[in-house]
Amino acid sequence: MEALKKLEEVQRMLAFMQTRGLSSSHHDSDRFLADFMLFMVQPSGMLNMYQKCHLMSELLAKISAEVFEEAVLWLTGESYEQNCAEQPSQLCLDNKIDLGSLRANTEEIAMVGLDAIERANSTLEDFCRSYFMFHEMDVSRPRSIFRYLPVLSFTESYIYQLDSFNEKILHSSPEGLVDMEGGSKHLSNIYKERKQGITNSLLENFIIDPFRPLVLLIEQHGLLTERIRAELNCGKEYWALERKLCHALLGREEVSIEDVMRAIHLKSFDYRVLNLLLYKLRGKPVNDLHMEFLSISEFLVEVSDDLFDYEDDVTENNFNILRMFVRIYGASAAPTMLAKCISEAEEKYKHLSKLLDPELSSNYWRRCEEATREGGKLSGHSLGAWSIPPIISDEELYRSNLLGSSSASLNRLA
Repeated sequence: MEALKKLEEVQRMLAFMQTRGLSSSHHDSDRFLADFMLFMVQPSGMLNMYQKCHLMSELLAKISAEVFEEAVLWLTGESYEQNCAEQPSQLCLDNKIDLGSLRANTEEIAMVGLDAIERANSTLEDFCRSYFMFHEMDVSRPRSIFRYLPVLSFTESYIYQLDSFNEKILHSSPEGLVDMEGGSKHLSNIYKERKQGITNSLLENFIIDPFRPLVLLIEQHGLLTERIRAELNCGKEYWALERKLCHALLGREEVSIEDVMRAIHLKSFDYRVLNLLLYKLRGKPVNDLHMEFLSISEFLVEVSDDLFDYEDDVTENNFNILRMFVRIYGASAAPTMLAKCISEAEEKYKHLSKLLDPELSSNYWRRCEEATREGGKLSGHSLGAWSIPPIISDEELYRSNLLGSSSASLNRLA
């Protein structure tokens, strides 16, 4: 993809600038300098690098802000300010693709759309019911929820919006558009439908710094901490790993167990961001024991969700720990290796739960049982009660058969 190649060049140039002490403390300034240096190293007729530098040095004194203003007016018929005003900086919902526009400008206002807010609701409900108890808050009291809801809801909705865009990138990549034999044709159709709406500017802003507007907003409200910033970076890392691993599965490339385990542990970064925000909103210090315990619980919930969604994730080429284990260990050994991984996490979970306040531990246990009974995506986890679905050893054949069944059903209805 041309946009990705361009983005890689920019990233390399930014890294080079840092080694030479050419970076500033401002993101936009660094990006401008990187683009300028990339422009300078491009071939330009018979001019060599020394001639280019001499030309720039000679004419730089004649170039001013007024000259550039005049150039903009000459090209567009509008002033620079008018041109900027017509390209507002915000994240607003694109109804067609249900994701946020990632165009940034001087104001860099973070906004979310209604669809993202609606999709974030189930996670927010689960967070309030599962995590408020760790803050000695009563989830049955509306004031406990609504006092902090604006910040928590906006943050989770923003993350959902970005996650939707990541899925767009994942499902519109060149790897997904290659019509290979069998089930990949089914994937190709899915990806072609989803490719619309991704522009180079959206892709560039997402890959480089997806959380920049959100970070600025949180910082303006005095809520940003280094741990929150680190967890948001974990989200960026997770999306990159998800794309890498899912592309590897389609391309029959090697998958690293280190990447897989890193990804599954990063996946619940949004819960940790919300939890850290709640500590900051309440002016309380972070309880590291609670954070560690909840991190293990989050891992077990993510594994449970992946087992529940296994067939759907195979169909749509989404990240799924069981899919990855099948690629690494083979269809016969994957369930055993995953069961071992689950058992180790459960042992750590039991150990940490004993360090909690007994009443808190009991309340959280009841919440997990409650979530399991309710079922669905946020189904919680029950220690020792795991069901691994039948393994799909040939994903392409599975998708091909699924496509054939769907076509046959449509023909019968016609």
